[in-house]
Amino acid sequence: MCAVFGILGEYDESKARYALSLMHHRGPDFCGVIESERLFFAHNLLSIMDTSSNARQPLVHEEILLSFNGEIYNFLELKKELEFEYKSGGESEVLIAAYLKWGVDFVQHLRGMFAIALKDGETLYLFRDRLGKKPLFYHQGKSFVFASEIKALVPFLKQKKLSNDALLSYLSFLAPTPPHTFYEGIYKLAAGEYLTYRDNKVEVKRYYDLLYPQGTLHVSPSSIENESFALKLLEENLLDSISTRLNSSVPIASLLSGGIDSALIAAISKKMGHNLHTFTLGYNEYQNYDERKNALSTAEFLGVKNSIVEIDQNRFMEASENVFETLDEPLNDPAAIPLYLLFEEISKEGYRVVMSGEGSDELFLGYRQYFEYLDVEKAATLMHKNWLKKYFRSNFSMNREWEWYKRIWNETLLFRTSGDKFTDLQKNEIMRQNIRDGESLKYLKPYRDRFENSHHEDEASWYSYIDLNIFQAEHFLRKLDHVSMAHSIESRTPFLDHHLAETVFQLSPELRYQEGKTKALLKKIAAPYLNEEILQRKKKGFSNPYMEWLIASGNIDLILEVNEQTGMFRREVLEKYIELARRGKFKQHVWGLYVLSHWIKKQLL
Repeated sequence: MCAVFGILGEYDESKARYALSLMHHRGPDFCGVIESERLFFAHNLLSIMDTSSNARQPLVHEEILLSFNGEIYNFLELKKELEFEYKSGGESEVLIAAYLKWGVDFVQHLRGMFAIALKDGETLYLFRDRLGKKPLFYHQGKSFVFASEIKALVPFLKQKKLSNDALLSYLSFLAPTPPHTFYEGIYKLAAGEYLTYRDNKVEVKRYYDLLYPQGTLHVSPSSIENESFALKLLEENLLDSISTRLNSSVPIASLLSGGIDSALIAAISKKMGHNLHTFTLGYNEYQNYDERKNALSTAEFLGVKNSIVEIDQNRFMEASENVFETLDEPLNDPAAIPLYLLFEEISKEGYRVVMSGEGSDELFLGYRQYFEYLDVEKAATLMHKNWLKKYFRSNFSMNREWEWYKRIWNETLLFRTSGDKFTDLQKNEIMRQNIRDGESLKYLKPYRDRFENSHHEDEASWYSYIDLNIFQAEHFLRKLDHVSMAHSIESRTPFLDHHLAETVFQLSPELRYQEGKTKALLKKIAAPYLNEEILQRKKKGFSNPYMEWLIASGNIDLILEVNEQTGMFRREVLEKYIELARRGKFKQHVWGLYVLSHWIKKQLL
């Protein structure tokens, strides 16, 4: 893991080096810079695979410059296939060799997670990996600047101005949707996209889509109907994915909750000869959120070492300042703070690589709400629904179920990511700007258009598809990347191997549903590795007592304080939400407002 950074055009050297230094945490082992009159091309290195000096970047080959962040798990296979005068044992040179053979299509041959900056003569290419594990941001002003984190681009803005598209998509979906960031003028690549910059012109294209990974619309989405064959293929994919991610020149640890995903990774890793040290979070005085007991039981069953990291209100609130700085912009995920503290402890133990279970829920229908949505979808088939449609329109409710049925009666898109929070009507009620019902759909339109143009017809495939692109890539994976790299740790996510994901998208819907049972297929795969107690545990998720601590600390008042200065929201509606949060309702809505208020105060006021 590393940081990529560069400037094409005029620049001030001291400002460029200062901006690069803001990402030192991503690569503390070495900082490389190539600079000329109108070029500053840089890299911060975190040594994982090849720790020799020959692996340092940026790499130079004739007119090609490369700065690369990530891991290419199949680089050894590619290395054998590609003719090149290699000077190191790492993957960076393989990328140049692949580019020389295949041009920009070289990215199609890569298996892994990556943010790649490659300059060939006067043309710059930026690539973000297929499923969005590694972020990549850019800004075009007097010069073109790119970086692995937003903080390195902010110094190049003429002024800091809030992007309204980022604000509205954040309120709707927990994180700004691509290409928006909270800073007007700073943009991000979406998962599976690449950017070309030449002659002061930016062009962004998509090189990968999970719906038709071979680049054709004619891939059958339901070609696998036999369950035995499906389970065999999925297990083979998962074993291969975990095996490739266990390759490292430095020690590997793993997160461990009380659930199936992390337990299965640890179990399979041990069978492969890697007895991973596991780490679990605990919350002082809040047993309802605590997974220590379940995690300890899992660790004892697997025979792996388990370390507990316990946090309390003071530690949570103190760390929140660092976490908000780490994330660069509002991200509505209170789990970012305990996860940051967990990685802090893992770093103290000397680990630089951590395995994590992201992506399993989206691929294997692990959220109970998926099946709730599928049930509500059936209401669209009612022949006589005009009365219901009129009733719902005249009886507004803040509850999510009201919104679900209203969408059905209006014949509009029901499922809008698992991070669907403030609805358009709720935003219209709370904000001092007019928000039309259905306005947030514009942020999902590119994804919905691609889905409707594919051969996928089952709505559960849409649920997985949009969640992998937004809920995972822009929310969970952004969080995971930033809080782990804040401590110079590389996070690896075996369930998000694109081969495994493509296999899941070829399954018939009946195989995935399994009579409404969450993760039915994954539990069958896990049965030989885990006991019945682990397999049947009720899902907790990465929950924590964030609202209890926010209220007890008194920091929740920041929402009203900042709003007094901005006038962004209607005070009486804000107060209503805060009061509901005190009663345990709309908690994440209010947390999102708190994070937003903190950023506005810090960056704009």
